[in-house]
Amino acid sequence: MSDLSAFSLAGRRILVTGANTGIGQGIAVSIARAGGAVVGVGRSGMDETAEKVSAAGGRFEAVRCDLADHAAAQAMLDRIWGDTGPLDGLVNNAGIIRRADAVDLTQADWDDVIDVNLKTVFFLSQSFARRVLADPERRGKIVNIASVLSFQGGIRVASYTASKHGVLGITRLLACEWAAKGINVNAIAPGYIETSNTEALRVDPDRSAAILARIPAGRWGTPEDIGDAAVFLLAPASNYMHGAVVPVDGGWLAR
Repeated sequence: MSDLSAFSLAGRRILVTGANTGIGQGIAVSIARAGGAVVGVGRSGMDETAEKVSAAGGRFEAVRCDLADHAAAQAMLDRIWGDTGPLDGLVNNAGIIRRADAVDLTQADWDDVIDVNLKTVFFLSQSFARRVLADPERRGKIVNIASVLSFQGGIRVASYTASKHGVLGITRLLACEWAAKGINVNAIAPGYIETSNTEALRVDPDRSAAILARIPAGRWGTPEDIGDAAVFLLAPASNYMHGAVVPVDGGWLAR
């Protein structure tokens, strides 16, 4: 039996998409604090994330990739695995949002969001699973970043809401298929977190006040709140969890 804590990620290598900022950055730092190594994927520079991971005592490898290019995204994961070694976990965090009244949402805004938030999640998970399943001695963990809008409708974010409902469905389906084959697939449903995606809401005094009034915890969440939950779902402590979704929302859904 290992002397390591069941919450330790020591010796584990985790790929995190959208690691350049926000929730992805918070997840990367939390993984480092738990002893894991991080492969961060983003379409822009990740110097700040690298510095924070290093300060937390971790190792960070930056990979540039536009995840909207699905062929490039799958080739990227295969290249990482083949060139620098196997991965123990995948965090599908990267996502975008487009705000518009439902009567005004364009097909381009629909397709762009669904492609990044849903299609990429499935096909990266598929590529990761193929590698894990090819080695009967290997286990793997996938953590998908869903949303409280996986359960609710929201307003002015039709494509985002549809994509996050889909993420929850894919999480459950993949868990059913892979649970007995050494792969855990679970999800986190963040509430209102201080990121660039919520900046428009936070700078609107009326919307911000209305949101805060409904959150029992009385504050916006931080990327670290999500990161620490991700560590749990990546660590041995969650080995018997499959197809679960963990709300990290300050009590939003409970209200």
